[in-house]
Amino acid sequence: MPAPRELDPTASALALFGYELRRHRTAAGLTLEQLAQKICFSQALVGMVENARRSPSLDFAERCDRVLDLDGALMRLWPFVNRASTPTWFRPWLEVEGEASMLHTWEPLVVPGLLQTEEYARAILRGEPRITPEGVEEQVAARMERQRIFERAEPPMLWAVVDEGVLQRPIGTDETMAGQLKHLLEAGTLPYVTIQVVPLSARSTTGLEGGFVIAQARGLPDTVYLECAGHSQVSDRGQEVHGVMTRYEVIRAEALPRRASLDLIRETMERWIE
Repeated sequence: MPAPRELDPTASALALFGYELRRHRTAAGLTLEQLAQKICFSQALVGMVENARRSPSLDFAERCDRVLDLDGALMRLWPFVNRASTPTWFRPWLEVEGEASMLHTWEPLVVPGLLQTEEYARAILRGEPRITPEGVEEQVAARMERQRIFERAEPPMLWAVVDEGVLQRPIGTDETMAGQLKHLLEAGTLPYVTIQVVPLSARSTTGLEGGFVIAQARGLPDTVYLECAGHSQVSDRGQEVHGVMTRYEVIRAEALPRRASLDLIRETMERWIE
């Protein structure tokens, strides 16, 4: 086995987490394999986290903290790792999304981030210019962490409207697409998730310029997130929010009902399996 990669703990939050994990594991007298067995993660993943080549999930940090009896030492570092994994321009939206009680989203090109599988997200992020493998994994972990809002005692209601082209556009392998559509089917049966598809037969052009999300929370102004190439716009200005809400209703009026949408997703999934 190659020698462990030397880390500079001041280089980044991810490097500091990896450095501290290795230090505490070694102090506990555990090998990589032994720690991996105790936390029920693969030895390869533990090694990649220690070498700052993979961003740890919250679950990973919690298990390491518990097994190594660190009284929250790694958990206190994890928020900095997670925040560093998120693009600067996206961070304001994370705060809004985390407080939302209702989310309405429209996507003409890809599956909404809150409904993506790891493999689908990974395939999308690999296409970013100049992104490193480490950067891909950091952003995948951050995207999966966003989905934990559905684990709250009162998860937000999500209304997701997507174009039928999203179901047909190949992202990654056929297996990746089949897995993603299966995930959509499962999510679409949850009591707090509604997925609707705008069929190609609708010939609708409204919303093809880009996706958006509308967030609503008790006691807070409605806020919108507008997708742009490489960055985003977050606004709670009444005129802008009203304009996006109007556009959303026009798009949703062209969508299939919930059950028919799930049937279309199922049919398309079977074509990816073939």
